[in-house]
Amino acid sequence: MQSSLVNNIFSVQGAGFQQKAADIFQFQYQNNAVYAQWCDLLSTVNRQPSTVNRQILTEFPFLPISFFKTHQITTTLFEPQQIFESSGTTQTINSKHLVKDIGLYQQSFSKAFELFYGNIKDWCVIGLLPSYLERDHSSLVMMADELIKMSGHVNSGFYLYDHDQLKETLLDLESQKQKTLLIGVTFALLDFAETHPLSLKYTTIMETGGMKGRRKELTRFEVHDFLQQRLGVKHIHSEYGMTELLSQAYSKGEGIFVCPPWMKVLVRDEEDPLRVSHSGKGVLNVIDLANIYSCSFIATDDVGMVYEDGSFEVFGRLDNSDIRGCSLLVV
Repeated sequence: MQSSLVNNIFSVQGAGFQQKAADIFQFQYQNNAVYAQWCDLLSTVNRQPSTVNRQILTEFPFLPISFFKTHQITTTLFEPQQIFESSGTTQTINSKHLVKDIGLYQQSFSKAFELFYGNIKDWCVIGLLPSYLERDHSSLVMMADELIKMSGHVNSGFYLYDHDQLKETLLDLESQKQKTLLIGVTFALLDFAETHPLSLKYTTIMETGGMKGRRKELTRFEVHDFLQQRLGVKHIHSEYGMTELLSQAYSKGEGIFVCPPWMKVLVRDEEDPLRVSHSGKGVLNVIDLANIYSCSFIATDDVGMVYEDGSFEVFGRLDNSDIRGCSLLVV
C-alpha cells in the first residue's frame, strides 16, 4: 500500500485528490500513533475513519501544528533521513519535522517550481537567506540550494551580506536579459532594496517571509510596495511553506497564493475549530499529500482567506501563536 500511495502523489489531478487524501488518512490513522490518538479524542464528534465521510475533505481530522513541537509526528517507524527544524526564537520551542524520504521533498519543490515557473535550467537562482544559512536543519535553505544546483547557471548561488556584489551580479544578469529568481527572507530583501535601488526587468523577486524583530514589522502590502518601488518590479512573488510541510504554494503578486495539485488549503472557524469550509475567512488548514510519512492534515496558526477557486491569502498569525520565521503582519 505504501508504494502505491507514494507513487501517485505528484500525478494526482482534480477529483483524484479526494480519493488520495482518503487513502492517506486511513494509512496515517493506522500507522501514526499521535494522529490516531488525536482522531480517537475526536471520536465523540465523529472524526474516526469509520465515521468520517471519505467524500468530504472538510470532515477529516486536522492535527494542530503545535504537536510538531511536543511530539514526534511519524507515520510508520523509521530512522529519519533529515530533520527539519523551525527557526523560532530563544524563548520558543522549535517544531521538528522528521523526514523519512528526503526524495519526496525534493520532488515536491522541484515539480511545484516547474509547474509555476517552468524549466529550472532557464533560470539563474540567487538566494538571499542570511539568517537561515547561519543555522542547520532549514527546509528553505535545502530547497534554495537544490534549485541553485539544478539551474546550473554560473551565477546561481547564495549571498550573505555582500550587497554590493549582489547588485553587480544582478546588473550583469540584467544586461544579458537572463531570467533570474532572487529568493530572499523579507528583512534581507528590505535591507538590500533600501541601500541598492535598481530597475529590474528580467528578475523575479520572491519573498519567503521573515522579520522576527530584525526590522519594524510591516504589513505585506507595505513590504511589497517598498520592494516594488526600490527594485523597479511590477510584482513581488511569495512562497508559502513551513517546516511542518513538504509542499509550498506560490504567489505571483498581490499576496494571492495558489497550491500545486497535491496540496489544498481549507479554512476553519476560529471559535469552532471543527467547523471547516472550502472557502471563507478564518484559520487555515492544509492538506499536504507529500506529508505521507508525517501527517498530511495540518491545522495551522495562520489566519487568512480562502477563495472559491482554492487560492488563498495569509493575513497573519493567531494572537497566541509563537512568532515564527515566515510571519508578516497584515492589519
